Amino acid sequence: MKFTNTTRKLPIGIQDFEYLRTDNCLYVDKTLFIYKLLQHGKPYFLGRPRRFGKSLFLSTLKAYFEGKKQLFEGLKIAELETEWIKFPVLYLDFNKESYSDVRSLEIVIDDFLQKQEQQYGVSSISESLSVRFANVIAQAKKKTGLGVVVLIDEYDKMLINTMDKPDLNKDIRTMLKGFYGVLKAEDANLKFVFLTGVTKFSQVSVFSDLNHLTDISLNKQYAEVCGISETELLQNFQPEIQALAEENHLTYDEAFAKLKKFYDGYHFAKESVDIYNPFSIIKTFGHLDFAYYWFETGTPTFLVKHLANTGFEIPILENNITILATSLMDYRAENEDYTPLLYQSGYLTIKEYDPELDEYTLGFPNEEVKYGFLNQLLQQFTPSFGTSSSKFSANGFIKLLRVGDIENTMIMLKAYFATIEYDAIPQKLQIEKFYQFVFWQLFTLMGQFIRTEVKNNKGRTDAVVKTADYIFVFEFKMDDKATAEDALKQINSNDYAIPYTADHRKLVKIGVEFSKKEKGLKRWVIE
Repeated sequence: MKFTNTTRKLPIGIQDFEYLRTDNCLYVDKTLFIYKLLQHGKPYFLGRPRRFGKSLFLSTLKAYFEGKKQLFEGLKIAELETEWIKFPVLYLDFNKESYSDVRSLEIVIDDFLQKQEQQYGVSSISESLSVRFANVIAQAKKKTGLGVVVLIDEYDKMLINTMDKPDLNKDIRTMLKGFYGVLKAEDANLKFVFLTGVTKFSQVSVFSDLNHLTDISLNKQYAEVCGISETELLQNFQPEIQALAEENHLTYDEAFAKLKKFYDGYHFAKESVDIYNPFSIIKTFGHLDFAYYWFETGTPTFLVKHLANTGFEIPILENNITILATSLMDYRAENEDYTPLLYQSGYLTIKEYDPELDEYTLGFPNEEVKYGFLNQLLQQFTPSFGTSSSKFSANGFIKLLRVGDIENTMIMLKAYFATIEYDAIPQKLQIEKFYQFVFWQLFTLMGQFIRTEVKNNKGRTDAVVKTADYIFVFEFKMDDKATAEDALKQINSNDYAIPYTADHRKLVKIGVEFSKKEKGLKRWVIE
C-alpha cells in the first residue's frame, strides 16, 4: 500500500485542542503530564522555544479544567480522572499582537478583561488593569464557588519582541510587573496557574516577587511535555514516515535517519531523551519534503541581528559553549551575554551536564537550526545572499570546491566579500577576525567540513576545509601587517599542513590577504 499525506489528518498549524480532537486530527497524547502537574502543585512556568507545542498544551489544560470529558476519550488522563469538574478558566493568549508600543499591549489585556468581566458580572470597573484582573479572579471564585484557573500563553512575547527597543521594553516590563503580581496576591482564590514563555525575565514580578511559581522548564519528568520524542515519533507516525520515504525515493530507515538529522536533538533537562521539533515534523509530513520550516516563522530574529552587530564569535557555538546551571533559564536585560536566550529560543540545546561544576555544555541541536541560523546571519551581512540578484552562486561555489578549483573558488569569494557593506562589520570585532568568521560561516553553510583556528604544537592555522577529495589549509593576513606570501610562509614554517599529509586527499595550502582599507579580499597565493 502506498501512503500519502492525506491518509490521516495532520494538525498543521492547529493549536486548539478541542478543534484538533473534534476534527479527528492525529494527536500525540500528552495528557499524562496534566495528571502529574495536578499531583505536585498549582503555580507553574514552562519555558520552551517558539513553535514547540506550548499553545496546544495550554489549550489541552483549558479543555481539561472546563470539564470536557468527551474530548479526552481514549487518552491517558481518561483512565485516571474520575471527577471532571468544570472550573472557571481565565485564558490569556499574548500571541495576538506584535507589540510595537505599550498601547497595543493594553488593548490585548483590556479585551481579555472585558470578556471576563461580562462573563462573571464584575460591575465596578477600575482604570487599573491590575485591579481589574484581581477583581475578575475574586468574582469568578465568588460566583462559581470554585478556585480559578489562570492560563497565560507566551507571557513574554512582548518583552522578546521589544528587546531591541530598550525604552519600550522597560515601559512594558513596568506595566507587566503589577499585572502579573496579581497572581501572587490572589493565590487563595486560585486553583491552578500555568504560564508559558521563552525566558524568565528577572525584572518582571513573575520571577522576582512570585517566588512560589514552580519552573518545570528543566525538570526531567516534564522534558517531553512539548515536542515529540523518538518513541512518540515511531509509535504515532509510521505511515507518514513511509509516505515521506516513498516521495523522496528513500527507504524507511533512510527517511527516519534524515528526520533525526534535520529535526531531532533537543534536550530540556540534565538527562533527557532526544526531542524533535514538532512544528517541523508535522510540516515535513504535510509537505512530504525536508526544509527549514522552523525558520519560516516564529524565530526571534533580533538575536541574529544582535550577534551580527556585536561581533559574537559564532564558531564557538559549533564547538559547543558552556554556561552555569544558575544562568541557563534566567535572563537579565542589562546582561550582554545572550547565551541563555540562545538556548531558551531554541538556537542551542543541552549537549552535556557536568554535575561537579554544575555546568551545561550547549550546541546546535540539528541541521535545521544550524544552517537556518547561519543563513540568517549571512543575510545580515549580505542581504542579497540566496536571492536571484546575488552574484554569488552557492551551487557554483560547491562545484568548484569539489573539483579542487581553488583559484576560481577564491575569485568567487572575492566577489562575495565585495558585497559586504561597510556598516556590516561590527566595531567590536577586529576586521581580520570578522573575515575569518564570515569565511567559516559561508563554508559551513555550503556543507563543507571547516574548522577554524586549528591548533598544532607550533601555533594555529586560521581555517581547514575538507571535501571528499581535497583538504585546503588557509591562513589569513591583513595587508597593513603582512601579505598573502607571508601567510603561505607561515603555513609552511609552522607545519600547519603536516597533520594532513597522511590523508589520501590532495593537500592545498592557501595564503590569503585581506585589505583593511578596501575592506575586502585582496590577494591569495596557492601551493
